[in-house]
Amino acid sequence: MKEIIEYTDYRKFIQDYYDERKRTSAFTWRDFARDAGFSSAVYLKYVCEGKKNLSVGAAGSVASAMGLVGFEHTYFVLMVSYAHAKGDEAKRAAFEERCALANAHKVRVLGGEEFNYFKSWKNVVLRELAPSMPGAKPLEMAKACKQPITAAEVSETLDFLLRAKLLTKDKDGNYHQTDKAVSIGSVDAVPVAARDLQRQMAEFAVKAVGLPQSERDMSGLTMGITHRAYERIKKELADCRRRIMAIVTEDDDTEQVYRLNLQLFPMSESLKKDDKGIPKKEGDHEE
Repeated sequence: MKEIIEYTDYRKFIQDYYDERKRTSAFTWRDFARDAGFSSAVYLKYVCEGKKNLSVGAAGSVASAMGLVGFEHTYFVLMVSYAHAKGDEAKRAAFEERCALANAHKVRVLGGEEFNYFKSWKNVVLRELAPSMPGAKPLEMAKACKQPITAAEVSETLDFLLRAKLLTKDKDGNYHQTDKAVSIGSVDAVPVAARDLQRQMAEFAVKAVGLPQSERDMSGLTMGITHRAYERIKKELADCRRRIMAIVTEDDDTEQVYRLNLQLFPMSESLKKDDKGIPKKEGDHEE
């Protein structure tokens, strides 16, 4: 599903949200309506079909039911407000407010050579660190990093970020982000473009276990699940990432650069059963 700021029609966003939930679970319009506080099981379906209008007053409840928080919640309500605005002046005001919010929280989807951005932790960390250290020299930035990096590597990384237009540099030599956040786009591209970064960050997470608990938060679950539950959990993790990014983009200042890893992976072989109820491993086949 696209980022919310790529939408201008609230009906289309609701429909795409429903289709995505339906694709990965047994989600129904009745479930959706209940979560949003409507007594009619088909009300939101009719909204998407243009048979009903979603009121501005109810927009917040629908946004919450879709897991929207922060600026995404506000953006959705503004889409509804624009649809209800009467007269050119009111529509222009709602439109400009929505555009301003989108520009302030825009997420750039990387492609082509920009995939190189995700090949090293140095790129993602220095993109966050450099704008927060105005006037700092490469050696100072290197010393601010938890992981070993030389001043020369800092300079090389900053040059790359400037060429990729992920950072800009003002006349005083200070760095600024060109976008609030960046995305690799389709999840299907992640294994190709970001596998190295994920491996690096997983290794750093192991080292971080030794940090004081006041500086890190780590927990985990070991659970037996079905494929259906797996797909639902993936959706919950995606929603969680989106909500966390909304929290991050609401603050303009940076006091420290953090990495959050969300990892869901198998700890056993598949226990699918044959016709006799006997577990079989993936790859087993019927004779």
